[in-house]
Amino acid sequence: MNALLLDVGGVIFRSGSEMLEVLGAREPAARAVTARRGPLGPEPDPDWAAMLREEITEREYWARRCAEVGGALGRDWSMHEFMHALYDLSGEELIRPGAAALIADARSDGVPVGVLTNDLKAFHGAAMASHSVFEQVDVLVDASVTGILKPDPRAYALAIAKLGVPPQDIVFVDDMPWNAAGARRAGLRAIQLDLLDPDLAFLTARAALGLKMAA
Repeated sequence: MNALLLDVGGVIFRSGSEMLEVLGAREPAARAVTARRGPLGPEPDPDWAAMLREEITEREYWARRCAEVGGALGRDWSMHEFMHALYDLSGEELIRPGAAALIADARSDGVPVGVLTNDLKAFHGAAMASHSVFEQVDVLVDASVTGILKPDPRAYALAIAKLGVPPQDIVFVDDMPWNAAGARRAGLRAIQLDLLDPDLAFLTARAALGLKMAA
């Protein structure tokens, strides 16, 4: 039996880089700072480049963005407050439609669906961790709770055990290259989501799982 395993930030949820663009459009004081937003911004983002070189961690990258955006807005806020500001923008869709459709179609075809995330509660708090999208998954492994972050092989082992499916039968989607590489080392069929073309990853996952193509 195949199974689907998804990261959250950037995969199920829209990426923080996308939400920074929205925040900058609504908050003129933050526009110069939010112009640096990974591969999606009009200005170079040295911190993103440093993260991709693995000189800083993903959590360190977002801590820097939190401090910079907060400073521009005159806010000395926590990570939870920063992420709340990004992901609670009125009228903005939080869940990627392609991810929602993939989860729904996988469940309809009897494919177990799991989530393996590093930062759900650490970044978003308990309220976001209870979002209705997680009612649609069979397994949720959050490193904020387990303390074992991807790409540690033990993180994948936890998800594999909970899904009860051999690793070679699990299709995993993540937007960070080291997490996708770690999944491949763990034996999963890993797909790296490109923030410039996220829907391609969902189409690739559909094909790998033998699901019908989305309309």
